[in-house]
Amino acid sequence: MGFTCGLVGLPNAGKSTLFGALTRTEAQSGNYAFTTIEPNSGIVPVSDPRLDTICQHIKADKVVPTTMEFVDIAGLIKGASKGEGLGNKFLGHIREVDAIAHVVRCFEDGNVPHVSDTINPADDIDTINTELMIADMETLERRKTKLEKLAKSGNAEARMQIGVIKKAIESINNNVPPREITDFSDEESGFLKSLTLLSAKPALYICNVMDPGDTESMLVQQVKQIAENDGSSVVALAGKIEGEIMEIEDPEERQMFMDEMNLKETGLDRMIATGYGLLELATFFTAGGKENRAWTIKKHSTAPQAAGTIHTDFEKGFIRAEVYSLEDLVQYKTEAAIKEAGKLRVEGKDYIVQDGDIMHFRFNI
Repeated sequence: MGFTCGLVGLPNAGKSTLFGALTRTEAQSGNYAFTTIEPNSGIVPVSDPRLDTICQHIKADKVVPTTMEFVDIAGLIKGASKGEGLGNKFLGHIREVDAIAHVVRCFEDGNVPHVSDTINPADDIDTINTELMIADMETLERRKTKLEKLAKSGNAEARMQIGVIKKAIESINNNVPPREITDFSDEESGFLKSLTLLSAKPALYICNVMDPGDTESMLVQQVKQIAENDGSSVVALAGKIEGEIMEIEDPEERQMFMDEMNLKETGLDRMIATGYGLLELATFFTAGGKENRAWTIKKHSTAPQAAGTIHTDFEKGFIRAEVYSLEDLVQYKTEAAIKEAGKLRVEGKDYIVQDGDIMHFRFNI
């Protein structure tokens, strides 16, 4: 699994349309609030040209790309944290994802009403962020109450945790999502993550526009300014057009349609690339034999940690990794030729895996 991304936003922002486009499914949707009764989930294979290149040179029984999961959360409104609309039931689903993709309506359409009758991305973003932070405040206050007695007894860990909670509460009181706090130690950051706060998760704004040519509109610029201020990422795409692209099964026809739309890549590809950067993820590959496969890891992972994504026994019994680059494969065509040219490297436990590495692991169980 690459990562799990929860799609949130106000009703009629285009979440379910975008979800259907990304996962090639028909999510339950309509032009009225709270259509999504249960969160829809779809696992999407991640297109990676590097894996295609590997398959051109190394044959395997099957090809397995890495994946990412999208979860379409019901449209939220003001008061959701207090149970308005479908409310806090769906806020709970957001706690389970790695990152939040906030779909922001950046288009005018008289046939699709806005819940406040006004197209204002800044207000929409503030509404969603406020609801997430209100829900988080309740979580923090409950946890703080449980820890106070232990902290007063002198327990060092509890005192550290109380400090993190107080700083998060102060941040929310100042209308600043806790994800923007940058001065936590590794231990403090780990505890903050364990709280699964909604407003502490990495955020990606998805500007949903009517036409691919609108990706630099004034509405999109509003969102980009907000993202720049709060350290989030932005992708602008036309959800309806993305759906039409994904309905075309023939690759050549799809490319022709994209060329007509002046699109170099799909919105899904841009979302994944942005999401990988947001979560500091990287990809390595294993090749030959039963399968050619892409694996997702955190950046700066060691060789044993990468091996552990394949099987925990690989990490426990790690001996060494044999590594080469895609560029070497393209130049020398075969692994045998790479080895003969002295380009096959033997790396130990301290090796930091690089994005795009092709690896074989040696281990002892």
